[in-house]
Amino acid sequence: MAPKKAPRRTAQRILEASLDLFNRFGEPNVSTTLIAAELGISPGNLYYHYPAKDALVNRLYGDYESELHPLLAAAGSVQDVEDAWFFMHSLFELIWRYRFLYRDLNDLLTRNRHLETRLQHVLADKTEAIRAMADSMRDAGHLGIDARELAGLTQSMVVVLTYWLSFEYVKNPRHALEPAQAQGALLRGAWHTLRLLAPYLAHEQRLHLLSLSDAYAGEFASSDAGAHHAPAPPVPPPAPARAAAQAATST
Repeated sequence: MAPKKAPRRTAQRILEASLDLFNRFGEPNVSTTLIAAELGISPGNLYYHYPAKDALVNRLYGDYESELHPLLAAAGSVQDVEDAWFFMHSLFELIWRYRFLYRDLNDLLTRNRHLETRLQHVLADKTEAIRAMADSMRDAGHLGIDARELAGLTQSMVVVLTYWLSFEYVKNPRHALEPAQAQGALLRGAWHTLRLLAPYLAHEQRLHLLSLSDAYAGEFASSDAGAHHAPAPPVPPPAPARAAAQAATST
């Protein structure tokens, strides 16, 4: 007898609906009853697949980690500003897809021991990846930084990477994390994280980073709620050195 596929489909639908609702309203504001109602299924059906909301959160977090690690592994392939821009934008795209984890970070950590433990590992992994990116750019002759400054730089970049969406949310809590705001939030996050590299970049690389600022000036600008910008130009296509990061984000 062929294995039944319906339960797996239902479990996946529950995950997708939960992620959407958590991202839209914040995880603390979404109950399992609301998730079941959104899907048109009974709460008992939901509990069959996920006995508690924490089980849903932990599964979504596991999916996030499974996408994050291949991307972080590509950090050592970054050699210049163009590579770093694509890599950082890819990281922010992933963070945006699971933005409830960052929006509700402190609340989740106070009551979910699994996330408390795993997120500490992720912070360490992010720091190691950013360090690998900086080392690669330095080896390529595009980054000049004393080894004594490197730990502080990478830590600062991880802080911005981790809390950028919280900053966007504080500026505009009613609209900042809506899908229509994604492009601007991601571009600003990538820019401000990479901007920390600017004092250490070789002259040509620093000019190229500034040219990216000019190209995306409309999206980099802070906006009030309801403000609209012209669509930003697309993120530059990956050069061969960025192939690893592109492959990680497409799997």
